[in-house]
Amino acid sequence: MNQSNCMVAQSGGPTAAINASLAGVISGIKKSGKYDTCYGAINGILGILNERYLNLSQMIPDEKTLNRLKVTPAMYLGSCRHKLPDYKDDDSAYVFIFNQFAKLNIKAFFYIGGNDSMDTVLKLSDYAAKIKSDIRIIGVPKTIDNDLCMIDHTPGFGSAAKYIASTMLEIAHDTFIYAVKSVTIVEITVDASVYDNKKSVTIVEIMGRHAGWLTAASALARNDYNTAPHFIYLPEVAFDKEQFLTDIRNKLKTLNNVIVAVSEGIRDKNGDYITASKAVADQFGHQQLSGAGKALEFLVKENIGVKVRSIEINVLQRCASHLASATDQSEAFALGEHAVLLAEEGVTASMVTLTRTSNTPYAVAYDHAPIRGIANEAKSIPREWINAHGNDIRQELYNYLYPLIQGEVSLTYQNGVPVYMPVPHLKPDHIS
Repeated sequence: MNQSNCMVAQSGGPTAAINASLAGVISGIKKSGKYDTCYGAINGILGILNERYLNLSQMIPDEKTLNRLKVTPAMYLGSCRHKLPDYKDDDSAYVFIFNQFAKLNIKAFFYIGGNDSMDTVLKLSDYAAKIKSDIRIIGVPKTIDNDLCMIDHTPGFGSAAKYIASTMLEIAHDTFIYAVKSVTIVEITVDASVYDNKKSVTIVEIMGRHAGWLTAASALARNDYNTAPHFIYLPEVAFDKEQFLTDIRNKLKTLNNVIVAVSEGIRDKNGDYITASKAVADQFGHQQLSGAGKALEFLVKENIGVKVRSIEINVLQRCASHLASATDQSEAFALGEHAVLLAEEGVTASMVTLTRTSNTPYAVAYDHAPIRGIANEAKSIPREWINAHGNDIRQELYNYLYPLIQGEVSLTYQNGVPVYMPVPHLKPDHIS
């Protein structure tokens, strides 16, 4: 081979913008002229360990295909949640990975993902330094949770926030139609003598294990005629069940229909999750939560005589490309392109970043930060951006969120549904 090659992979949870970052990397490589072939590892770091690759230089040959990739949801290359061991304990995986890099003449590796993915970037970078490898290892950020440090906000978050705000507004419209009675109910078991069927509570559970950025975005649904959500509860503030019931009772004095936004990761003052089911942990030690909304539904049902239901938005908020933010997508693409520039400049063991340089007009600048200050860290909402009672956000947080959901993405439709990049290589029976 006369020229160097590079490799890119994706991991962690999917988003509506992570393929825009992949498209940005491919675009940057085409513009660079430094790399002969861009390989894509299927299913993250496992793709290298299993020797499953795509030749992206051939599969994404033109602007039309690149633009289709940009708007395709989830992950074109597939994902994994594989935690590499410490190479000091077991370096066999690292030896294999870097042998693969040598075999394919890889001189730059780009890993697109969130917190756990940056852990992989850190470990590969540390091993590369140990063996004095000249391979440039760059992390490209993404996560709907918006909890990566050293970056103003993460690609994927803006689109998920736009989906949350839009959904919350639609839920509010659903409640507006019942002037006298509401039928937003799953099952009621209360004393008929105290039961008021003219009033209802709707609890919307939104993703966010440790940080409440997504749940906070529900406030973007508010406008000149809609005040919902009426309460927002985030993991950054200890949740008090009695205060929650008091909040609901007081609001029901003036409203027939109360809508609440709640993060899946809300916890009490002892740090225990408010869930309706026992949580289990993944390889990275993260508890897989479900049921915070259902737990609060039961709480309201047992203590307040009104109709109540809970809605768990769940995975719907992750990959809604039909509601993607144009701002989010364009920034994700730019971060991918910038990662290639960094590799050309000799940067390694880093993550590409963006900094907000202005809010009005909104503007950002692209740079990078050492991976060691990013991996295994988490960014929470500043307490001063949450109101004193811990049940709503302040204007500062609204101003931070607002620019990130701006702009609409144009999709191509066929037979009434969007046209995305086909992914036969992700099927279990596919042989690469």
